[in-house]
Amino acid sequence: MEKITLSVHNLKKVIGKKEIIKGISFDLKEGEVFGFLGPNGAGKTTTIRMLVGLIKPTSGSIQIGGYNIEENFEEAMKHLGCIVENPELYPYLSGYDNLLHFANMLDGIGNERIREVTELVGLKDRIHDRVKTYSLGMRQRLGIAQALLGRPKVLILDEPTNGLDPAGIREMREFIRSLAEEEGLSVLVSSHLLSEIQLLCDRVAIISRGAVIRTDSVRNLLSNRERVIWRFHPKEEGKQLLRSVTTIEEKEDGSVSTEFDEIKTAEWNKILVEAGVAVTEMNRKMPVLEDLFLELTGGDSIE
Repeated sequence: MEKITLSVHNLKKVIGKKEIIKGISFDLKEGEVFGFLGPNGAGKTTTIRMLVGLIKPTSGSIQIGGYNIEENFEEAMKHLGCIVENPELYPYLSGYDNLLHFANMLDGIGNERIREVTELVGLKDRIHDRVKTYSLGMRQRLGIAQALLGRPKVLILDEPTNGLDPAGIREMREFIRSLAEEEGLSVLVSSHLLSEIQLLCDRVAIISRGAVIRTDSVRNLLSNRERVIWRFHPKEEGKQLLRSVTTIEEKEDGSVSTEFDEIKTAEWNKILVEAGVAVTEMNRKMPVLEDLFLELTGGDSIE
């Protein structure tokens, strides 16, 4: 049975007379990476701030590690690690001294745990260097090490790849996956990089105008969305033939799009060729989360 580590039920936030968050519900499972996506003004940041205890919900419930944050705030927060925006670090202290400073704020966290998280985030060789000498990726890793000191069950990362170069993004992605798969952490990741969410996450919640409009696995969200891009001559005759066997979508660049089906696509191509239509392009287009996102949110831009 899958273990739920974070449960959000009918969460609402009203500011003045305006309902900012409109009854959001979702769960995080042990050992999964969960993506949280929302266009500008959707309420993504407000939701995260409620999850980490920075602002209080108007109604609804949040449970972390089985503890309701309203009834058992301190116990719930013991199971949560988070980096909201950039990790707050002391640049003139070493990485080790930064971790020691934060460890001193927690009960029962000593040198052994500092050593464990240092190895976990891959900073063993640089942990005694000053943070001001760290790359952005190393600072992100140190921030995550800080968040992991208290052995949380849930880790919330707000834009963890922000500012990283492509190599750093790939490295961070692999690291986050390892935290879920090898350490059993539930990781909630908010990001504006849809391609990264597609590669990184097991499941995704899409939020728009204060409400979650879709929550599902990346696989399910993108299933049956592969397309074939066609170009042919003469164009009108080719479109008429394809319309007789399937639904087509005409593109602004003059191409035509149809669903992808391995057997049917070959048959449609045969029909065109036998009718004397010259097929100049048949391009299988893999589904991307960005297309679904724009479709579901009505073309809203991502945060």
